[in-house]
Amino acid sequence: MEIKLKLYNSEDLEQIAQLFYDTVYAVNIRDYTEPQVNAWATGNVNLKEWDKSLSEHLTYVALADKLIIGFGDIDSSGYLDRLYVHKDFQGRGVATELCNRLESEIEADHIKVHASITARPFFEKRGYRVIAAQEIERCGVRLKNYIMVKKMWQRSEPSISRRI
Repeated sequence: MEIKLKLYNSEDLEQIAQLFYDTVYAVNIRDYTEPQVNAWATGNVNLKEWDKSLSEHLTYVALADKLIIGFGDIDSSGYLDRLYVHKDFQGRGVATELCNRLESEIEADHIKVHASITARPFFEKRGYRVIAAQEIERCGVRLKNYIMVKKMWQRSEPSISRRI
């Protein structure tokens, strides 16, 4: 399968919103209860707010043929806001491709993400470390996630090489 990445545009929004909803219900349900996924993905995404946010952030969409199979966005501070992969394309490198692109194009000393229980192992394999576990409240329901950070060493101060 060839994965193509493209920058987000507003025409992608409806497919992205559906992908988000389907992924939470098909994938995250293994780590969260039904009331938790119902609070997380209510089916009422504010499309105007999402479009504004996705447009202001660096946002990539992953495609297989013309089907959107994933998306991810990061802001200028290095906060990786959303990363979702279509339920039928899990484990095929889509999230890796999206993260590689987002991490390489943002100029931040570190990348921060609020990772779900489901996503935590993926981010740990990429060098992210858990800073704190937290519980957030959505629609009166508490959901656990993790604040994770990855230091971007290549963007820290230049190394000094010496001859010995």
